[in-house]
Amino acid sequence: MKFTQEHEEIRRTMKRFIDAEINPHVDAWEEAEQFPAHEVFKKLGDLGMLGLTKPEAYGGAALDYSYAMVFAETLGQIRCGGVPMAIGVQTDMATPALARFGSDELRKEFLAPAIAGDYVACIGVSEPGAGSDVASIKTTARKDGGDYVINGAKMWITNSLQADWMCLLANTSEGAAHKNKTLIILPMKTKGVTVAKKIRKIGMMSSDTGLIHFDDVRVPQRYRIGEEGMGFTYQMQQFQEERLWAAARSVLGLTRTINDTIEYIRERKMFGQTVLDFQYVHYRLAELKTEVEALRALTYRACEMYVAGEDVTELASMAKLKAGRLSREVSDSCLQYWGGMGYTWDNPVSRAYRDGRLGSIGGGADEVMLGIICKYMGILPSRYVKKD
Repeated sequence: MKFTQEHEEIRRTMKRFIDAEINPHVDAWEEAEQFPAHEVFKKLGDLGMLGLTKPEAYGGAALDYSYAMVFAETLGQIRCGGVPMAIGVQTDMATPALARFGSDELRKEFLAPAIAGDYVACIGVSEPGAGSDVASIKTTARKDGGDYVINGAKMWITNSLQADWMCLLANTSEGAAHKNKTLIILPMKTKGVTVAKKIRKIGMMSSDTGLIHFDDVRVPQRYRIGEEGMGFTYQMQQFQEERLWAAARSVLGLTRTINDTIEYIRERKMFGQTVLDFQYVHYRLAELKTEVEALRALTYRACEMYVAGEDVTELASMAKLKAGRLSREVSDSCLQYWGGMGYTWDNPVSRAYRDGRLGSIGGGADEVMLGIICKYMGILPSRYVKKD
């Protein structure tokens, strides 16, 4: 990819912001198991960073996705996984469908303040019994007069303890699982919305995650995003950006883990030499760095195709698969070279180890990515291809 002066300015602006406003506080936020999303998002909104690809009419910059990719990649400078993930939910997971398909009224009410950083958004897809299998969600939204009445639950919802609104996927009719779902904007303070539980995770500590219940929650039907019954399709389109975002965000974090490890083992002595001097170790680190650069190249290629208007579902799935697996491989290999220090909690490599494990689960598990890739290759057994 060829980057312009504008791309580089986004990198510089975000690097300064991360160094001044985020990294000095990361350890405290990790300890508190939450970061101040409204405060951080408002500062990002003031910088114009929350709507790079969104329409100008609602406060966005109307740039192509390559600028969002540079933004996501630079978030890898943050010394934890939870804060970048929360930002990515706001920019690339909860808002793309609203920006594309929402009514003008809906975009003014919810998208514009999300771009400004005045509202925090979350995405409500996963449920206690349906994670990667999006078609199996059970939450319903039935029509009653001019409203939808929502019942059900959503689980593993990032930002949900602080969110002002949720982009909710719900079943609005009976029938085929890929044609009965609708995306609906749900204000989180609506009567009947309950934060049932704050979920404590093994990583991504600074990002709040909730189990949310809906008991006869009423929202006006005008809060529907786009056409009724198109929610599954819209969500699959949102997944393209989410998965590209995940791959782009991983690159600098993986590189940092390798560099942190080199710095540490350059000084760590074993058997009369530094750990870095062992041939197996420096060869292995060179191998890992090569894999990270291959991921970067794949992500850049997918981004170029996406900007050109091509379907990148296959490449985005490959990039997301590779990013998740490399997050596990790099952190595990590097932790080994830290020895006992790698197994302590307050350590950059152990944090990367904990945070990175989610990459092969969230946004579609590795197995789902492999299924998508096989489908595009024409080798998925027919019994797995859903027919409506």
